[in-house]
Order: sequence, then structure tokens, then C-alpha cells
Amino acid sequence: MTLQDIQKDIQEGIPSTLPPVKPYDSSVNHAPKRKQILTKEEERLALKNALRYFPSEQHAELLPEFKEELKTYGRIYMYRLRPDYKLHARDIAEYPGQCDQAKAIMLMIHNNLDYAVAQHPHELITYGGNGAVFQNWAQYRLTMKYLSEMTDEQTLVMYSGHPMGLFPSHKDAPRVVVTNGMMIPNYSKPDDWEKYNALGVTQYGQMTAGSFMYIGPQGIVHGTTITVLNAGRKISVNGEGLAGKVFLTAGLGGMSGAQPKAGNIAGCITVCAEINEKATETRHSQGWVDEVISDLDELVTRVNTAKANKEVVSIAYQGNIVDVWEKFDEENVKVDLGSDQTSLHNPWAGGYYPVGFSLEESNQMMAENPEQFKKEVQKTLVRHANAINNHTAKGTYFFDYGNAFLLEASRAGADIMAENGIDFKYPSYVQDIMGPMCFDFGFGPFRWVCASNDPADLLKTDEIACQVLEELQKESPAEIQQQMADNIQWIKGAQENKLVVGSQARILYADAIGRMKIAEAFNKAIEKGEIGPVVLGRDHHDVSGTDSPFRETSNIYDGSQFTADMAIQNVIGDSFRGATWVSIHNGGGVGWGEVINGGFGMLLDGTADADRRLKSMLHWDVNNGIARRNWARNEGAMFAIKRAMEMEPKLKVTIPNLVDENLFN
Repeated sequence: MTLQDIQKDIQEGIPSTLPPVKPYDSSVNHAPKRKQILTKEEERLALKNALRYFPSEQHAELLPEFKEELKTYGRIYMYRLRPDYKLHARDIAEYPGQCDQAKAIMLMIHNNLDYAVAQHPHELITYGGNGAVFQNWAQYRLTMKYLSEMTDEQTLVMYSGHPMGLFPSHKDAPRVVVTNGMMIPNYSKPDDWEKYNALGVTQYGQMTAGSFMYIGPQGIVHGTTITVLNAGRKISVNGEGLAGKVFLTAGLGGMSGAQPKAGNIAGCITVCAEINEKATETRHSQGWVDEVISDLDELVTRVNTAKANKEVVSIAYQGNIVDVWEKFDEENVKVDLGSDQTSLHNPWAGGYYPVGFSLEESNQMMAENPEQFKKEVQKTLVRHANAINNHTAKGTYFFDYGNAFLLEASRAGADIMAENGIDFKYPSYVQDIMGPMCFDFGFGPFRWVCASNDPADLLKTDEIACQVLEELQKESPAEIQQQMADNIQWIKGAQENKLVVGSQARILYADAIGRMKIAEAFNKAIEKGEIGPVVLGRDHHDVSGTDSPFRETSNIYDGSQFTADMAIQNVIGDSFRGATWVSIHNGGGVGWGEVINGGFGMLLDGTADADRRLKSMLHWDVNNGIARRNWARNEGAMFAIKRAMEMEPKLKVTIPNLVDENLFN
């Protein structure tokens, strides 16, 4: 298709004449079949809900097709409406429309659905097994049409993938407001997601899938690198690095696929198990994992050789992670660092697979005998935890990677509880590393996308960001010198490490000052014509955006870790301080009903308006979270918010008074 044809297709939205039925493409990585959970009456309602996107004269043709999709896949995806053009991030100038902000959002939607980026592109799922951009292809088409028509005095309202419509607003309002899965609290159990998603009335947006801000596995690789580096520092005896040390983990999907790349950057031997051959092939072909081994004996030999030679290498084991933990225990292969990043937020629908079954056998059991599948998963979790316990008894440092592994293992009855019966015996990586070292000081996953889609622009932005950080480091207090040094080292190696998958994007852990200064420098470069427009964003896995008691806010100890005020305040505050789009989600990372997270996107176009917005919004977006962490009596956050108040006289935050513990003796 020509560019003109693509633009015309976008502007048409849902076509007036139905396109021909598209054959099921088995070469694409598809979502597993969802379990049949609807009653007959609810199935009828799901079909009526799907048909309302189409004129009544098309209903007779579409009804049997949608009925078959619901029966075969457990969802109505409307495959025939998939566009014929390739979905990927294009130059912002190639998108039709009246508003550059809307075009930037179209670019980001296309990046989320790029075959090189998305986990299950035909099901509109970006990562995590169920992290959806839309529920069906009619929603995609209608959203793109609305964006192509939008002016800078309208706002598109998105209800869990459904574009409710364009509403009058003003130029400083968000162009899009996204909500995903915002259920009444008593309806946030896993089966509620299955039911209401099958009905077509809600979706699981994960974190950056449903908010259009996913940038491929790079989106987490920097945070994973920081985590592995600092986990290595925790186990270092004489200041030595990770050379010759083994990091054992699992998952090569959307976000977990960053682990082997991060291990290489950190300088260790990474062994990462993955049950899905297509996911392994994708990461290996993209250069994110060096070698693939499917035989356990061969794996043991290869790892021992790498240890002896102190190699820096990443190895994908094609199979179940439990087999690796148990084999390494039997063969006395020392595991120095251990974790897991399978999608255990989604344990019953393809996020974690039982040992002893093939992928195909597991998927069949999941769809046809979900109760047995659940039993097998829980038996596997117990074995998994037992094997980890055997290794930690030999000196392995194991940390939960925020994927709900410890939570689901505890629910399965595994031996992972601390002596008090309340806490887990292993820390979350946020509790041990990311919280006290990064989030409390305001450092988190700032990211940007070059809307020109030009690699030369990305190189220039890397250089600009590095210059800004090096200047800031000169005046930075001792408390954050290590963070600054790690981030400068990261950005200097960004091009060499070939992190780009999909859009020309970059992630960089930065605090509020760093984010504002970098964004300001980008905006000036755009004004001068040195680079094209830039989209700013962040992962929701950040200082302020997410309330998640088993991950992002697991180092909050004042009892408020189960509240979600921070995330809600975050997205409200971003929306009136200048964000181009905002989002608030139920679920993401650790599971439906377990977390609320908010996010934003912002277009920099070189204007004074963009300069004003970035300073207002980025300051709030970070300091909201620091203020909350400060109130929880987190030492680093108390330091950081006091420093922020010294730098901004308009900022006034309540500081907690500390209580002498001896009063309670």
C-alpha cells in the first residue's frame, strides 16, 4: 500500500464495506485460547456488544463469524478488520490529521502493535500475555479515525480500549484520557477480568500497553541492569564485579526479554528459561540473547565452562525454569543471583506454565480443564520454591522481580514465608534495591521517542542527555553520585548495546531535575531544527505513578502500601499540568486487582507552550511520589523532598516527625 492509501485507510475508520475474511496466520505468536466463562445469555450479550460497532445490515454476515471467534478463542477480536498495511512507528509527518499531538499518539499506538514489539499482535496484545492496546480491531480503527480528525481543542476519551468519542476541551488539556480495567473494587478478581473482557466491556492494559507507551524490552532493560548491578554489589565480598557469576531467571517475553541483555551489560553469565519457542526465537534473532540450549546436560557443561572462563554471555534454556533450578541443584552449579520474571500476575491464562507439560499440552489444559491447569501450576510453584530454597541455603541471593512470584507461591502453599508468617522470606527487588536506591530519591524510568523515527535524531538525543547529566553530576550531592554515574555510563553505552526494537526510543533513569533539564534541552534543539519532535513518557514502574504493595510501593512501611491515592493523584495532576495524554489502569505487572497505575505521554515540539508544560508536569510527576515516600518516613525520600523544596520555593510538603523507638520499650 502507498502512504496515501494508508492515510486514507486510517481516516476511513471502520470501513463501510466489510473487508474479506482474513485467514488465521499460524506464523504469528498468538494469545492462548481464553477459558469459556460466559453463560449462554452472556455469550449473546458479548455478540451484541461486538455487533454495535457495525450497521445493522452487516450483522447477519458478522454474527456467525464473531460467534466462532468467541467459541474458538474465548474472545471476539474481529480479525477480518486487521489493516492490510504494516503497523510500525513511522515519521510523525506521515500520519494524517490536524494536530501533531494526535499524530504522536498514532505513532505510539503503531509502535505498540508492531510485530517486532508486540507479543500477540493479531490479538492487539503488547506484552505480559494479556496487556492489550485494544480489545478488538474495530476499536483500533475507530480510535485512529478520531485521532486523524482531532483538533487541539478536543479530547478523546478511551474506556478500556473503546474510544467513547471526541469531546470539546482546550489546548492545554490532554488530547487523550485513557482508563483501563477500572472496576468497582469487589469485581477485580481474576475471573472478573475473564468475564468482563470476554463481554467486551473492559480490558487489562498492563502498564505501557494500554497507555501507548511501550518501547519494547528496552523499556525495562535499564532498570534490570541497575537491579542486577546492585544485586551484584550486595553479594560482592571484596568489591569484585559479576565476572564469572551466574544469574538464573525465567521469561523471554515482552518485558522479561530484557533480562539477558541486562545481564550482558552488567557483566555476568545469564541463564534465562523460556517455554515458548517463538518468544525465544524472537529474542535470539534480535540479539537480546546470545545462545539457545534445550538440553539440561549441555546447559550444565556450557555454564561451567563460562564460569571457568569468566565469560559474559546470555543463554536461553528452551524449557521450564523449574527443571533448571533442580538440575543445577543436583549438579552443584552455583547460582549467585536468582529471580523470576514469568507473567505470574496472569497465572491461569498463560503467564506461567506447569513443569512436565509441553506448551501445547498446557494451552489445551488451560482452555479445556482450567481447574486441573490451576492445580498443576500450583504444584509447580511449590517445586519451584523448594528448588530455590535449596540454592539459597548454599548462598544464592534470590529476589522477587515484582511479577507476583512470591505472592502466587504463597497462595499455592509453598515454603516462602518468613518466620513471622506475614512477610516473605525473600525481598522484593524494590524493597532491597530500586526503592531505597532509586525511587526514594526520585530516580525512575524516564523515556523518550524520536517522532521523526530517524536513528540520527536518537543519537543526538543521547548526546544531549549525556551532556545534561554530566553537568548535573558536578553539583549533585553525595547521596546520589552512584545513581548519576550509573546513568551516565548507561547512556554512553546505549548505541553500542543496540537497544532499539521498534521506535527510535530511549530509556534513562533520571530524577525530576534530570528529566526537566533533559526535556528542556530537547525542546530547544527541536526549536533550532537540530532534531525533530520528541515524545516524552515513562514506565508506570516509577516513583509516583503506581501503587503496588508487592512491587513499586513494597518499601512503604507506614501501612499505606494498600492505598492507591498516589496513583490517582498522579494522573489527575499530570492531566492539568500539560500532559499530551494520561492513563490510569487497574492491574499491570503484579495482577488484576493488585495494583493501580497511572502514566502519561507528552509531545515536545520546540514551542514555548511545550517548555512551560514540561517544567510544570515533570516536576509534579516525580515529586508527588517523593512526597508520599517521605511521609512514609523513607530516609532517602525525606532527603530528596527537602532538597526539592530548597530548589522550588512554591513547593511546601509536610515532613514527618520521627518517633524514638525506645518509647515503646
